[in-house]
Amino acid sequence: MDAPTGADGQATAESETTLVVVTGLSGGGRSTVARALENVGYYVVDNLPQALMLDMAELAFKAGGAARRTAMVLDVRSRAFSTDLAGAIRELKERGFSPRVVFVDADDEVLIRRFESVRRSHPLQGEGRLADGIAVERGLLEEARDQADVIIDTSHLNVNQLRRRIEELFGGEDARRLRVTVLSFGFKYGLPPDADFVLDARFLPNPYWVPELREHTGREEAVSAYVLGQEGADAFVASYADLVNATTTGFAREGKRYLTVAVGCTGGKHRSVAIAEELAGRLRQSGLAANAQHRDLGRE
Repeated sequence: MDAPTGADGQATAESETTLVVVTGLSGGGRSTVARALENVGYYVVDNLPQALMLDMAELAFKAGGAARRTAMVLDVRSRAFSTDLAGAIRELKERGFSPRVVFVDADDEVLIRRFESVRRSHPLQGEGRLADGIAVERGLLEEARDQADVIIDTSHLNVNQLRRRIEELFGGEDARRLRVTVLSFGFKYGLPPDADFVLDARFLPNPYWVPELREHTGREEAVSAYVLGQEGADAFVASYADLVNATTTGFAREGKRYLTVAVGCTGGKHRSVAIAEELAGRLRQSGLAANAQHRDLGRE
């Protein structure tokens, strides 16, 4: 099937069809992502053979209506799965489409716990252990991960948090804009693997050692005022706001639509939360689509 063309002979599919390709590790949350995309109006095709991606895209274009926003979920368990996702994406782009690739990932130990909690074996483990199946799948999906527009690490996300993340990324009127997530985290829980920038707020005094602030969080006025009132805090936020603003045009030009700025402190409760909220607010003031999320808030 030929992609439809406009009067000027150029393909119009890209401007009229929104395609999302979802892939990632088994147990990483693909099903939750698919349901969240359905919630924001996408027509979702699950377990689609990779060889049929172009046919599905052209069918979506010709069908019109709700099908113009289509999500295709790829699964290594499909007998028609191929490791050449890059080639399939390139073929879609050559036909005028502009697919966005979402890759869901999680730490091995988290994936193992998820499989064990539902008493399921990994689809690729064969006669081996769960860890063996996960290792095989990571190898098969290595190139797909490299090609992703957005990587979502679900290790510390529950179902509702993952759903909200997808709805924030794909539910707005202008889903093609560069979107900035300012993510607070605690260094003691590990670095966010999907971060594009990592900021360290541990140079600021810790509200944990202020008795009246210890049980509160950086989302509350008293803690926020304490953190942002420290020497160097305002310059820190302003400098990184300028840095992000200076890079967004280039990122957008290179086709990147999602930027994650991670702000860390010791536990992810006070300093990083306050800084993340303030930085996201300043980025919104400068015209960016920015939101603050807090990975480790409530973990202590």
